[in-house]
Amino acid sequence: MVHNQSLERLRATLAVYKRLAIAVSGGVDSMTLAHVAHDLIDVRILHAVSPAVPPVATARVADHGKRFGWDVRMIEAREFEDPQYLRNPANRCFFCKSNLYARISAVTDWQIASGANRDDLSDYRPGLIAAKDHGVVHPFVEAGISKKELRQIAAELGLADIAELPAQPCLASRVYTGIPVNAEDLAFVDSVETEVRTIAPDAEDVRCRILKDGLVLELAGVGSPQCEELGRIVGARVSQSGRVFLGVRPYSRGSAFTRSGG
Repeated sequence: MVHNQSLERLRATLAVYKRLAIAVSGGVDSMTLAHVAHDLIDVRILHAVSPAVPPVATARVADHGKRFGWDVRMIEAREFEDPQYLRNPANRCFFCKSNLYARISAVTDWQIASGANRDDLSDYRPGLIAAKDHGVVHPFVEAGISKKELRQIAAELGLADIAELPAQPCLASRVYTGIPVNAEDLAFVDSVETEVRTIAPDAEDVRCRILKDGLVLELAGVGSPQCEELGRIVGARVSQSGRVFLGVRPYSRGSAFTRSGG
């Protein structure tokens, strides 16, 4: 089967490394890499605690670390101390990852690895430039493994709780390019998205976006009675916070990226 071959390619790639310090965000990519590597070589798991990282992701890393005996090290990413990151330019991810990899390098001299996969190479990924600057390796890319394949690997390993995780980029990705990033806004965005997923656990894609003039809720299936009800709930909450709610619109991947802010 295709995913068996993918897993074997990944294992062969990882076997070349005697030990790795894996940057694990809590998403399916880096979590799957951590699981496979942990069974083969010496591994340290580095997870950045930050206002841009959903608390549920941090909890997921801690939980898997405890259940599977990982060497987990929580670090402060400190990207919020970087004014270039806070300005939220189109290459914000470069500054985020630069801070992350510098912090990892400060606590370990092990080779740093990321969960980037083959599909990431087709997108504009400033974080990959930062990775190159810091000598970070990408085992999924080396093994030619796509997002679909790594999800299949997670499923084959019995990791049902992560195999079907929806894409969950950092919370700063909800802020339109050029609008300054601040921790209070990110916490509010996370609380809105968490509430929506609690009410509608089957919702596939949920994004609360920050625009220049207010907030929008992006959902798949806009126009359905459920989406309309979620819009009313979120609208009331946004208004109570003193923010402006601009309504519900269809989910669009990366819609806040490289925009002017409105």
